[in-house]
Amino acid sequence: MKVKTILVSQPAPKTEASPYFDLSEKQKVKIDFRSFIHVEGVPVKEVRAQKIDLSKVSAIILTSRNAVDNFFRIAEEMRFKVPDSMKYFCQSEAVAYYLQKYVVYRKRKIYVGNRTFPELCKLIKKHKEEKFLLPSSDKLKDLIPNELNKLGVDWKRAILYRTVVSDLSDLENVFYDVLVFFSPSGIDSLFKNFPDFKQNNTRIAVFGNSTIKAATEAGLKCNITAPTPETPSMTMALEKYIKEANKK
Repeated sequence: MKVKTILVSQPAPKTEASPYFDLSEKQKVKIDFRSFIHVEGVPVKEVRAQKIDLSKVSAIILTSRNAVDNFFRIAEEMRFKVPDSMKYFCQSEAVAYYLQKYVVYRKRKIYVGNRTFPELCKLIKKHKEEKFLLPSSDKLKDLIPNELNKLGVDWKRAILYRTVVSDLSDLENVFYDVLVFFSPSGIDSLFKNFPDFKQNNTRIAVFGNSTIKAATEAGLKCNITAPTPETPSMTMALEKYIKEANKK
């Protein structure tokens, strides 16, 4: 069956240079974007109940932009002035760059990892004397606390935001040839919004092993998967599939 319409379960790209727009133009397919999940900040009252004392923290571990936004939101709501001496350990350059929204970059102690958390831990290990705070969502990969515990550093987790299922009720009678997912939360959102969802002729595209696992466990057939050696990105995997499907 040919592919004419695709729904990507993420916000629309903010730049026109997105490979999705190139894919849409080259393969003559309609691509829509819609977040199946969104992030909500945890109220300051709930954060206080976690016994978080920002004045006792000397270093912040930042794994995402959401972590950056919500740390500074909570600091403001707690009327805590973040000291200039605070150290920031950022998982990637993108997160470190985003930090500039809140601090004067060149005047702060910022340490940048090489994308993965174990890589960031190599930097954390050199600063074992610090008291670390890990701002996180309600869902946290086991890898992160496991790695921090292995280092034996003084750290505390602060749940500052939650991943929440978005309301997709307006899509109830809208059908796409391909649905694209990037996380188990996206699969969860699909079935929370549409408990009676039947795949029928809809193709399911999934990114990452945990998403493949969640889709399979939910009874879905994964028609398109990434990353693979041949198709390291989702757009490449989609293009390969569309070329095959649409040439018939």
